[in-house]
Amino acid sequence: MSGTGVLKEAERPRMPVAVPKMVQDFVIYFYHHIRERNIREIYTMYSHTFPTLSERFFKGSAWPRAESIAYLVDNDHVYLVLYKELYFRHIYASGTPTLEQRRESWENYCELFSIILTSNLNMLLPNGWLWDMIDEYVYQFQSYLQYRGKLLGKTMEEIQALKNADQGMWDSKLVIQTLDQLVSHSRIREELSTPEGPDALYKTEGYSTTSSNVLRMLGYFSLIGLLRVHCVLGDHTAGIKALAPLNPHVRKGLFATKIAMAAITMAYYSGFALLMMHRYLDAADCFNFGVMYVNKVKSHHARGIGHGQLLKKNEQMYAALAMTSSLCAAVQKKLDEAAASSLREKYGDKIRSMQTGSFSTFEELFNYSCPKFVSPDPPEWSDAACNSNNAAMKAQLAVFMATVEERKHLPALKQVLKLYSSITISKLASIAEMDEAEVRKQLDLLRATSSVLTWVSGDTLSGEPQPCGDIDFTIEHREGQEFVVGQEAKGVSIKGDFLIKHIQKFNDIIRDLKDVPAIST
Repeated sequence: MSGTGVLKEAERPRMPVAVPKMVQDFVIYFYHHIRERNIREIYTMYSHTFPTLSERFFKGSAWPRAESIAYLVDNDHVYLVLYKELYFRHIYASGTPTLEQRRESWENYCELFSIILTSNLNMLLPNGWLWDMIDEYVYQFQSYLQYRGKLLGKTMEEIQALKNADQGMWDSKLVIQTLDQLVSHSRIREELSTPEGPDALYKTEGYSTTSSNVLRMLGYFSLIGLLRVHCVLGDHTAGIKALAPLNPHVRKGLFATKIAMAAITMAYYSGFALLMMHRYLDAADCFNFGVMYVNKVKSHHARGIGHGQLLKKNEQMYAALAMTSSLCAAVQKKLDEAAASSLREKYGDKIRSMQTGSFSTFEELFNYSCPKFVSPDPPEWSDAACNSNNAAMKAQLAVFMATVEERKHLPALKQVLKLYSSITISKLASIAEMDEAEVRKQLDLLRATSSVLTWVSGDTLSGEPQPCGDIDFTIEHREGQEFVVGQEAKGVSIKGDFLIKHIQKFNDIIRDLKDVPAIST
C-alpha cells in the first residue's frame, strides 16, 4: 500500500533523524507557549510559523515523527498528540497518505478526543486551530470513505490490505458518536439556548483566564461538523437537525462568522441540505449569505493557506444558487444586488437554459456544486470495479433530478399562460401537446409549486408557505367550458425589506471595521 502515496510512512525506518535547528526551536517554543497558555504566541506559531517551516523544510515530505522530537518536550504525552495532529494534517496536504498513515491519524484523533473528553484540561488553544481540528477530522473521514469506495485501479494485494484494515477505522457511526460526545460534554447546546448565550460567546470568543476553551469550542465547531457529515452521507434533514441550536438564518451574534471557513462551511452545507429538501428560499438565503461573506473577507485571505478552498466553495455556492433560482423564480428578489449581479454574469445563460427545461445543465451544475457524497458501507470487495462513491453520488443526483423531471412541462405551460389572459383547457392541451387529464395534473403541480415552505422564526426546519411563483392563475367555468385565467404574479413591495437589509448591512460594516476576521483567530 505504501506505493500509493507520496510519503512512504510504512517503509520509513523508525530511528532518530536529524531535526533542523529551526524546527527544534519551533517544537520547544510551541510546547512552552502551550504550557503557559500564551494564546497570542500559540496562534502566531500555529498559523504563521508552522506553514512557513513546512514550506521551507518539508515541502512534499513529512515533519519529523513525534518519537524524534519527544525528548525536546519532556515526552509530554498531550503535547505529542497535538503535534501528531499537525504532523498528519501536513501529510494529507502534501500528497496522498498511505493506508498506514490514514490508520495512524485515525488512532491519533481517537486518542486526542478521548483525552479532551475524559481529562480536566486547563490549556488554551486558538479557535482557528480548534476549528481546523474538526474540519480536518471530518475531511479525513470523508477522504478515507472515498478511498475505500473506489476499488478500480487497486491491485488485489491493495484491496486485501484495505479489507484487513477496515475494522472500525473512520467508521461513520463512530465519527458521528465522537462529534456528538464533544457537543454533549461541552454543553454548548445548553449554552447557546439561553438568551444571553450567543452574544456572550461572540464577545468572549470562548476564552477565559480561569478555564480551558478547548472542549467548549470543539463542541461548538462539532455542530457544523455534524451538519457536514450527515450531508455527505446523504441525510440532509439529520444534518440541519444536528446543527441546532445554530440557525443558518440567524447571524446576529453568530460566532462562526469570526472563523472564515466555519462560516462558509455552515452556509454551504446548510444551503445544499435545504435545496435538497425543496426549501428553495431558505437555501438561497444561505447561499446568498455565503457568497456575500466570501466577497467581504476574501481580500484578507489572499495569502492564507485556505484561500483556494474559500474560492472553490464560493463558486460551488454560485452554481447551487443558479439551480435554486431556476427552480424558484422568487429567489432573484431575495438576493443582494451584488450577488444577483454576479450570478447573472456567471450563470445567466445556464439559468435561462434550465428555465426552459435543460436536464443536462441541471446535471452539470449539480455535479459541480454538490458535496463529495460517500457511502457509509464498505464496497463489494469481490468486485474489483466497484465504486461506491459513484453510487452515492448517483443516488443523490437521482433524487434531485426527480424534482426536475416532475417539473419538465411547467416552463412551456407558463409560457402559454403568459401569452393568454384566458384559455380553455382543451386549447391549452392542444398547444402543449398533452391530453386534458395531463394538463390538469400539470396545473395542479404549478399551483403546488407556486409556494414554498420558508423559515420565518423558531428552529431552522419550521416555516410558513411563501409565494414563489412568477404567474398566478384561476380556473373558471364559462358556458360549459373550463378556462384557465392567468396573470403574472404581482411583485410584492419590498421597500421595508430593502431598508431593513441596508440598515443591517451598515451595522455589519461598522462591526467588521472593529473586528475584521482573520483566517484562523
